[in-house]
Amino acid sequence: MTFSGTEGGNTFPAGDPALGSLFEHAFDLAMPERQLVPFVFASPHSGRVYPDSFVAASRLGAIGLRRSEDAFVDKLFASAVALGAPMIAARFPRAYLDANRAPGELDPAMFAEPLNVAIDTPGTRVNAGLGVIPRIVRDGAEIYSGKLPAHEAEMRLSRLYRPYHAALAKLLDETRNRFGCAVLIDCHSMPSAAAIPDAVLGDRYGMAAAHALIHKAEIEFERQGFTVARNTPYAGGYSTHIHGRPMLGMHAVQIEINRALYLDEERIEPHGRFADIAQRIGMALREITGIEPALLRPMGARPLAAE
Repeated sequence: MTFSGTEGGNTFPAGDPALGSLFEHAFDLAMPERQLVPFVFASPHSGRVYPDSFVAASRLGAIGLRRSEDAFVDKLFASAVALGAPMIAARFPRAYLDANRAPGELDPAMFAEPLNVAIDTPGTRVNAGLGVIPRIVRDGAEIYSGKLPAHEAEMRLSRLYRPYHAALAKLLDETRNRFGCAVLIDCHSMPSAAAIPDAVLGDRYGMAAAHALIHKAEIEFERQGFTVARNTPYAGGYSTHIHGRPMLGMHAVQIEINRALYLDEERIEPHGRFADIAQRIGMALREITGIEPALLRPMGARPLAAE
């Protein structure tokens, strides 16, 4: 890929304004006037800015590429900001770069030359085509018509992935400094199927969040009429893994919402129940974010001066 032009010291790809837009800001950040609760909300998979170069290199059409999106989840959880919590949402699409994977989850076979980035030992996700740079979309269709140039990996990681994760880590650190604890709510959606519930709460089988928090989340979603499961089939991804440290006052919960509740999955557009589902989620979040912070702080932590 060729690059031309500079703005603020950054280079931008020639003939690809969508990618240039992503390079300018890889994520959207909505901040409350004042943070009132020790919660940070994140949507790593609702990005819908598709680089022209990516679309041209793909064998799939627009709807096919969008099968991997957690479409409109950023809008579904937008009430978090009114509750006094920041919300960060990746603008790049999941089919292009998956922010909920480790940066080393790369498949060298996807690239035309050896990679100049650290690569983890391939695991089941990478072998299945669902690494940090995916080979397939969620329905199993191959994304690319050929191999990628090796520089694509470092470019996507350095210009998009790392800025997103640096901003998320900063929000969580600032939140913990302010409240003595911090909670990441990682917001997702899941393809509909007859056997799955309305919502799945993932805390890595109790390792990523305090029991009081996950229990309250389960109760509040059920009070809003949702059927709820814990950790099955989604226990939490990379963000939940790296930020869920309850012994340090850092908690992470992944929330998956059944797409059939709010989305026309064929057209990838919100349907008529979207507003109702968003309102019910917002009512659950209001109660969840109202949890007593002392329940989330490390054992033996002193109360803050304001308490």
